[in-house]
Amino acid sequence: MLQIGPIALDMPVVQAALSGYSDTAMRLIARRHGAPFALHEVVLDRSLNHAGKFQRKTLRLDPADHPVGGQIMGAEPGQFAEAAALMAQSGFDLIDINFGCPVKKVLGRCRGGYLLSEPETAIEIVKAVRAVVPPAIPVSVKMRRGMDDTAESERAFFRILDAAFELGVAAVTVHGRTVRQRYMGASDWGFLARVKRHVGSATVLGSGDLFSVADIQRMLEQAGVDGVTVARGCIGNPWIFRDARAVFSGRPLPEPASVAEQGRVIREHYDLSESWHGEELAPRLMRKFGIRYASVHPHPAKVRDAFVRSRNRAEWLAVLDEWYDPARDWPPGRRRTGPEDLVAAGARE
Repeated sequence: MLQIGPIALDMPVVQAALSGYSDTAMRLIARRHGAPFALHEVVLDRSLNHAGKFQRKTLRLDPADHPVGGQIMGAEPGQFAEAAALMAQSGFDLIDINFGCPVKKVLGRCRGGYLLSEPETAIEIVKAVRAVVPPAIPVSVKMRRGMDDTAESERAFFRILDAAFELGVAAVTVHGRTVRQRYMGASDWGFLARVKRHVGSATVLGSGDLFSVADIQRMLEQAGVDGVTVARGCIGNPWIFRDARAVFSGRPLPEPASVAEQGRVIREHYDLSESWHGEELAPRLMRKFGIRYASVHPHPAKVRDAFVRSRNRAEWLAVLDEWYDPARDWPPGRRRTGPEDLVAAGARE
């Protein structure tokens, strides 16, 4: 149902690269719930190119974590290319170029979304990466719809888009907000439709405001994109992939995850995180996931506060024992439907 170069996926829904979130543990949980493809959280090219602990940790892949994409961010074509070659050599199945990050400190260093305002540099980066990555490994590009709403910004977007496909990228993911918008306002799916009409048969994935299967279906229908990347909507909510797989297979939409099921998955996620990051680091890393998981619990605010207070494995398990006890008569679990669910649980982007 979705082809990205030689990578054939049986569902047009993938997990996005999520800075600070989409580590091995999160990706494996997503796969176990039906995600056919996932991207590693974005990495800075210069950091990856430096031999050391970070490089070893980033390039270490779980055998069950395939196909997997590696997303790179930087400012200089040579550094980008070096990092891309390392990821390709280490077993990543796709290399993704980040031209979309809207974070202020990233823009200040001329990385991420900033490059949408520098089309010449952006095109040189695509050219350099595609030149060093073996032909059998696809390269893709992540973009926002421009730096801002000016005509000049839109012209730069389409210049980079056209050049990327001419240089041989397999797909482009487009987020329907501008860099200046960050996450404010609605994602412009009409712009995604324009992009798809512009490129014809080339593969375009859409991104932005995907919090439910209904959102996914609407984007595919309204924008006509070939697939979607789910970002904030899947943090602490791997059931969105289960739901999507059921609907795309012609089955009824499953009931929201029960409290007992939520607890089982959170414990599984914690164990995976601990196995990859160690006993000391896992509790700190999992706190932000706990906040997001709380949004689908029938008592999101209370559960969120309990996760925030946890500092070690014992305290984490105590939260699960208290708030996810399968023997208790819990109200039905919640289904996340939009960003307001994250705010309700105290999880702000």
